[in-house]
Amino acid sequence: VQLQASGGGLVQAGGSLRLSCAASGRAFSNYGWFRQAPGEEREFVAAISWSASDVYYADSVKGRFTISRDNAKNTVYLQMNSLKPEDTAVYYCAASAVIATMSRTLYDYWGQGTLVTVSR
Repeated sequence: VQLQASGGGLVQAGGSLRLSCAASGRAFSNYGWFRQAPGEEREFVAAISWSASDVYYADSVKGRFTISRDNAKNTVYLQMNSLKPEDTAVYYCAASAVIATMSRTLYDYWGQGTLVTVSR
């Protein structure tokens, strides 16, 4: 089982990026995105259930980021708009067989991370 995250890069403040996370080996019911800035704890960003009936966002990204999924491709996306320097972090996708949640301890599998850098 592997989660492969991609799409990170360097962008100016106010710009946009779209992260992707492709799962191989099996399909997962629930996905989450987390991020970790240097010297900080890993924090929740967004989560989505199988049918997308349950979608959650951290307050800091609500209205700017959108999580979505393509079940036929076993892929989850994170569209990030109006990026701010404080969004700079390594972004990780995670998968859970049980629940879409803000709790990182409930995710079974993690991707390797993709770096997003937002310049002023």
